[in-house]
Amino acid sequence: MKICVYGAGAIGGHIAGRLARGGGQVSLVARGAHLAAIQANGLTVHAHDGTHHSRPQASADPRDLGPQDAVIVTVKAPALPDVAAGIAPLLGPETAVAFVMNGIPWWYFLGQAKGQDSPHGDMRLPAVDPGGALEAAVGLARTIGGVVYSAAEVVSPGVVHSEHGNIRVILGEPDGRISDRAKAISAVLEAGGMPSPVTPDIRLEVWAKLLGNLGNGPLCVLSRRGVRDTFADPLLRDAGRRSAEEGRAIAAALGVALTEQHVARVAASNMVHKPSILQDLELGRPMEIDCLFETPLQLARLTGTPTPQLDLLVALVKQVARAAKLYPEIG
Repeated sequence: MKICVYGAGAIGGHIAGRLARGGGQVSLVARGAHLAAIQANGLTVHAHDGTHHSRPQASADPRDLGPQDAVIVTVKAPALPDVAAGIAPLLGPETAVAFVMNGIPWWYFLGQAKGQDSPHGDMRLPAVDPGGALEAAVGLARTIGGVVYSAAEVVSPGVVHSEHGNIRVILGEPDGRISDRAKAISAVLEAGGMPSPVTPDIRLEVWAKLLGNLGNGPLCVLSRRGVRDTFADPLLRDAGRRSAEEGRAIAAALGVALTEQHVARVAASNMVHKPSILQDLELGRPMEIDCLFETPLQLARLTGTPTPQLDLLVALVKQVARAAKLYPEIG
């Protein structure tokens, strides 16, 4: 199976390494020193089950890679317009595109199964798909939703480290089908040691992951520390729980029923890992504020869901990002 990973940073690099280990014919769209190192020396993934080395084809230009059986998009949300502009050479007539990313995805209100409660119909989300560029370039028919748990970081060019063994990529069709194409991608990932369930309810999984992003992301940005160190203060751990509870309330207003266990898992988190949004701040890279924080809060306002703590924390995170010139100024 020919699979291209579009955006081979920490998460994309880990996924690409698993796909290669699982027997996929893997290629990468990457850039900068990370790309140069992969082209010269291959890709190395240090994980709980050992060190995995592969030599995927890699380029900054998708035209060098050609049509694929599947594309897995793992870029950060601010890079999605570049994906929309560049993905066409990777797409054959039947190519599936799995968006394996954090936050509310661009397709969230599109393609729900007939009879499924969707009070907001085919509402678009311009903050995560400006101008509908992804919908035009990829289209809903090709799209598979994805959620990843990896806790990975690029420790040096061409080298990715994943902190723990609780890894997985969850795939699901926006219309709730259990499709052969999703199962085909899943099979390669699982052969490479990455559990990859295929779910009929990918929106629930989006929110289950997002609770963690909401619970620890703003607090870690403000503390400038990883999850374990931030949550070592009982007051901050309790604040993380309250943020997750507000996220759960937004999901419930949209018809997604998360449980208290989802909130408890956020509050119990003990990873040394720094959330990716803090890594981006420290490295001076664009931060995923819109898809992780601002769009959920827009949905809270749309549904009349009170989120007083998240409103405050996200406003503070925006100030931090603006001071670092990583988020637009007001007006």
